[in-house]
Amino acid sequence: MPASSASFQDTDRVASVLVAILPALNRALERQVAREFSHPRLPEGQLALLWLVEEREGITVREAADALLMKPNNASALVSQLTELGLLERRQDTVDKRVAHLHPTATARQRLAEAQQLKEAHVARALCALTDGELGALGAATGALTSLTRHLHPTAD
Repeated sequence: MPASSASFQDTDRVASVLVAILPALNRALERQVAREFSHPRLPEGQLALLWLVEEREGITVREAADALLMKPNNASALVSQLTELGLLERRQDTVDKRVAHLHPTATARQRLAEAQQLKEAHVARALCALTDGELGALGAATGALTSLTRHLHPTAD
């Protein structure tokens, strides 16, 4: 059964709103957290890699590059930078010595946890300002947003 033009219009409208609002939401949250975070802010690529390694500890450089949709040499450069900062460590594979598995350091874990707590606190405060209906709608949308993320970035599990 073909989709009606109304459903195409709805899809286009939702896509337009999401494309506009999600980056704005992220920027607003990052700005609030940056004001309170007591450590230097990492560049976006380094931060993305660090969050990924924290989430998928033991990931290889190639796997990280694939997950972040970047070239392996660029991911390797980020790994080197984070290693120099004392936030990431490479552990040689026991079978293939050419392969390194990535692990966050204790410092990185502490900073990531601090950043996560700040983000959650800011979002929780903002959620308290919403109506019950708005809060319910956002709660109901979380599963759909997770599914949308998987469709746009299949390696984001």
